[in-house]
Amino acid sequence: MTSRLCIDKTLQERFDKAVELYREWNGKINVISRKDSDYIWSHHFRHSLSIAEFIDFATGETVLDLGTGGGFPGVPLAILRPDVHFVLCDSIGKKTLVATEVARALGLDNVDVVRSRVEDLPGRWDWVVTRAVADLSVLYPWVRGRYGRGLVCLKGGDVASEISAFVRKFRVNPSCIHVRPVSDVYDEEYFREKFVIHIEKI
Repeated sequence: MTSRLCIDKTLQERFDKAVELYREWNGKINVISRKDSDYIWSHHFRHSLSIAEFIDFATGETVLDLGTGGGFPGVPLAILRPDVHFVLCDSIGKKTLVATEVARALGLDNVDVVRSRVEDLPGRWDWVVTRAVADLSVLYPWVRGRYGRGLVCLKGGDVASEISAFVRKFRVNPSCIHVRPVSDVYDEEYFREKFVIHIEKI
């Protein structure tokens, strides 16, 4: 399977600008590991965009990026999908500052950045997306009953045992959980043990 995303020259230029903005901000506020500063596109942008390789957001839908940090996966997805509204939520002020300023500099009018714990954030969304935020069994109660179409998590490592524990704890039908290896679309070594986990509305 190869990438199904259509990234034309104009869109790639926006991504390139975003990468440079993150490099600049990371010099002031460390929101990305220093060792990753040369790999922002591959380790952060492409990883975030892998969600869109497997999940089809519909025009006009709302997506909560829970624990967005400096804006991942929300900012790359918002650049790719200007027809979808993204709410980027994190409880750490310096991280939401970076996400806010990057979104502003890019003119992303489909992005709202909120400093809050998700438990205190009112609302309901079509989708919730996360990237390496918490174990499924910890994360799920925060958003249970608050999404209409799916919870999508970017995770790595031994996801099978984590999913098994989640299924047992919440008595979830395993058929509601879809695991897609990112390596199916991106062949770099970095993605070998990374997965997009989609949990349907339960």
